[in-house]
Amino acid sequence: MSTPQMSVQLYSVRKALEADEDATLARLAALGLSNVEAFDFVHRADELADALSRHGLSARTGHAGFLTADGASAAALDETFRAARRLGVEILFDPFVPASRWADEEEITRTATLLNQAAERAADHGLRVGYHNHSQEFVHTVAGVNAFDCFAGLLNPEVALEVDLFWASAGGYDVVSLLDRLGSRVRALHIKDGAVIDDPFTSGAPFDPADTGQVAAGRGQIRLDASLDAARYAEYAIIEFDHYDGDIFEGIAAGVSYLNGKGIV
Repeated sequence: MSTPQMSVQLYSVRKALEADEDATLARLAALGLSNVEAFDFVHRADELADALSRHGLSARTGHAGFLTADGASAAALDETFRAARRLGVEILFDPFVPASRWADEEEITRTATLLNQAAERAADHGLRVGYHNHSQEFVHTVAGVNAFDCFAGLLNPEVALEVDLFWASAGGYDVVSLLDRLGSRVRALHIKDGAVIDDPFTSGAPFDPADTGQVAAGRGQIRLDASLDAARYAEYAIIEFDHYDGDIFEGIAAGVSYLNGKGIV
């Protein structure tokens, strides 16, 4: 057990990155961040690696979609894993499996099998892989448990989980109990705060991140303090916003201050 390292998911500043990547990365570094979580990097790994290096930043974790419904080809997996390693990623998380694949045990088992197979191939690249949740994983009950617990129970020990505290809490799910049950499987947390909302991904309505009401860490209803205590094996505490009303850098700065207050740097 150890104190996690602080990071920020670059998706939080996606608009700023599009406008001026270097200035955005410089601002993140000036906030005291040394780690970031990369996204959408597979076809620009060299460029992003150089940009991060210029600002003293490292991408120890990353997001890339590799759990396709039919299973990614070996060539596609190798391309994704090579790009991740070019960035220095240690754990690569698939960030989203659609709601339709969490409704029955057969589909959940298939997703777990694909992730286990990807983990075996990733090991050849010196890489770990895992899964990042939203809220659709928790709304169905299969085999007497919620879909996410069923899924986690099917994963090989080397597969990691990144628990998004905001999304796992959506609909009132007890995220602290979840973390207690998952134990050492949880290697990263998304530190995200706001109101406890209902799961939007199974409603059939278009999802608008602006409706999430996310706020700076420590200012909402998500049980961040207790979750950090429960996630005893987490290696990374990653600030993220799907949407933020106001200056996103001020929101991230507040997250940095919150985590610093917990001894996380």
